Amino acid sequence: MTGPAEARPSSSAVPSVPFAGLAEALAWLDSHIDFESGMPARRAWPSLDRMEALLAVLGDPQASIPSVHVTGTNGKGSTSAMVTALMMAKGLSVGTYTSPNLHRVAERLARNAEPIDDQSLVAVLTELALVEPLVGERPTRFELLTAAALAWFATEAVDAMVIEVGLGGTWDCTNVVHGDVAVLTNFSYDHTDVLGPTLEGIAADKAGIIDPGSLVVVGEADPALVQIVEAHAAEVGASAVWVVGRDFGCAANQVAVGGRLVSLWTPDGRYDDVPVPLHGAHQGTNAAVALAAAEAFFGGALDPDVVEEGFAAVRMPGRLEVLGRRPLMLVDGAHNVAGMTALGRALAEEFAVDGATVVVVGMLNGRDPLAMVAALAPTGATTVIACQPVSPRAMPAADVAAAARALGLTAHEEPDVLDALRLARGLVDADSLVVVAGSLYIVGTARAEMLSGAVRWEDAGR
Repeated sequence: MTGPAEARPSSSAVPSVPFAGLAEALAWLDSHIDFESGMPARRAWPSLDRMEALLAVLGDPQASIPSVHVTGTNGKGSTSAMVTALMMAKGLSVGTYTSPNLHRVAERLARNAEPIDDQSLVAVLTELALVEPLVGERPTRFELLTAAALAWFATEAVDAMVIEVGLGGTWDCTNVVHGDVAVLTNFSYDHTDVLGPTLEGIAADKAGIIDPGSLVVVGEADPALVQIVEAHAAEVGASAVWVVGRDFGCAANQVAVGGRLVSLWTPDGRYDDVPVPLHGAHQGTNAAVALAAAEAFFGGALDPDVVEEGFAAVRMPGRLEVLGRRPLMLVDGAHNVAGMTALGRALAEEFAVDGATVVVVGMLNGRDPLAMVAALAPTGATTVIACQPVSPRAMPAADVAAAARALGLTAHEEPDVLDALRLARGLVDADSLVVVAGSLYIVGTARAEMLSGAVRWEDAGR
């Protein structure tokens, strides 16, 4: 995903090396096949050979850095951010690779939670452009970004890496990384045109990140799916499998100012009344998974002060993020039915309002718009404004609106996100709630428009 503020050269020609600056480097990157913009048919990439060849010419930078490898249907980003923060609180320098980005590609590559600077990004993309001819088959855009992250982390001599899977697990190009800790957050239906299509198949695919010697942390509670993970872990020779509710968990999870107050337990310790500055009860489970992963990485319990410091530092833009107060306005990257269900519950628990609730929603093709919108029923929303992500995979706003009407909701079609936001603001008063969800593409655009002041939002009355 390319953020709305990211520069691009006007020419359609692919720049030559050396790049004149960031715009040329990104234009070269974008000249490669982008499976994020155009999802391939089922398993159009059957092996990791191309990725392994690319890293080999770079000297296998991933081989010397211990890592936590994170997959799962939902919660990967939040869990990765929490693991990173806990490692940093313990004193480590941490490289974190996540996807997609909200606004700028640089967000995906971070050292100690700070995105790569433009000069370093240009340098690492230049290095990749120079070695690309040695690989043979041309890499994809996501493979290049993954290689860029691993090469940059090695250059920066980070102490550890937290690597988020892009899609699935077994054949995701991040699976060239040996995860000292393999984290599987949960399994639900998503990307079933490529994964599954059963939950058992999805679990098996994601379990493919488990390596010999890995300590496996599982945030999924379904016994049948856990059994699939445990069987694969035993087959490849993982060192141990920790399962939520059995080996670690969240004993208490309450609404608090600015997020949640949780009590967590692990095989080695218990941590009571820990503030987590993220909204939604699901973040309690994510926190338990992240803490277990950090303890697995370090080989024992963490000091309670380290735990509190780490969680206090977590920030997740675009995840139940408040961007306006009067009326209340939130954006959330929920993009599948399970994510929308968690969002609906969080809004009902933490953000009930006296006025109306209006949902601005857009999504990619392959989603079930009826199920996605229905998942927000706990909010009491009566109006949906359907918009479209800027993506070749965008679902037409008319399809989303039709689903909302089938559920008995008032629906408007405003394909442009900015127009949708302005319409939403015009429909509500200061005591109301506007929620933007359905796709990180939508959230990224809406967030940029809100932060730029393109929508006059706050009501100064009372």
